[in-house]
Amino acid sequence: MPPSRSSLLDALPPHWRERLPRYWLLIRGDRPIGWLLLLWPTWWALWLAADGWPPLGTLVIFTLGVWLTRSAGCIINDYADRWLDPQVERTKGRPLASGLVSSREALWLFVAMMLVAFGLVCLTNKLTIWLSVAGAFLAASYPYLKRYTYLPQVYLGLAFGWGIPMAFAAVQGTVPEIAWLLFLGNLLWTTGYDTWYAMVDREDDRRVGAKSTAILFGDLDLVALGVLFGGFLVTMFLLGRRAELGFIYYSGLLVAAGFIAYQFSIGRSRRREHCFEAFLNNNWVGLCVFLGIAVTTVTQR
Repeated sequence: MPPSRSSLLDALPPHWRERLPRYWLLIRGDRPIGWLLLLWPTWWALWLAADGWPPLGTLVIFTLGVWLTRSAGCIINDYADRWLDPQVERTKGRPLASGLVSSREALWLFVAMMLVAFGLVCLTNKLTIWLSVAGAFLAASYPYLKRYTYLPQVYLGLAFGWGIPMAFAAVQGTVPEIAWLLFLGNLLWTTGYDTWYAMVDREDDRRVGAKSTAILFGDLDLVALGVLFGGFLVTMFLLGRRAELGFIYYSGLLVAAGFIAYQFSIGRSRRREHCFEAFLNNNWVGLCVFLGIAVTTVTQR
């Protein structure tokens, strides 16, 4: 039997036994939803770019890279929000907000994770490496947007979707038009599900002066969400036609649309717990689209 997590911790020096669980919470290791929401569009792109199974090495590089960059993004997000999180009920217990982890520790951990992620990208090609520089900028600058603009959710869509052109560059050595169509679809989807997430904290954000699309949309939030998710589904339908994907892909997209309809059925109350549940439900949307793309490209080519 593999050693348990507690036995592994017991084998470490006392300092690390104390710090590692805190770092795990800092990178949201106990909450994989953010990693999954970043993983699905990256895998969409890999399978489309390869027209089937992507090269194993590339798949490993991008999967590990997604986990590392998402973890690093959580760190820099908490660092940027260390003034805000202690005032928000949902986030006041986070390691930086509560003082369990210092700002210096967080920054060093952020740098270490980004360097490892960059090292993985260096195993690909020049175009992918150059694109990764822009991706690193997007990931590092996103958390500061909520101070200056009501559109941080849109910017998150840019950051979360940047793995799409990188995946095409790594597999094909170029970024074709279809990659940018997929990027647009993901931008609309990410903005939509992160608006559900922002609706959870809307009142706290108003009180402390933070900005979000949830505040910008106001009473028209459900209408705006309908436009965003509707635009996502239309874009992904057009993607299917452009890539000549078949019945299986459209079936997966239809099931994804069903999950989106479910989100509106519970989120229309605008209650915090229902908005959060709607946000979490997007994991199934991403999975359905992935299965549609993967099965189609593997079996029908």
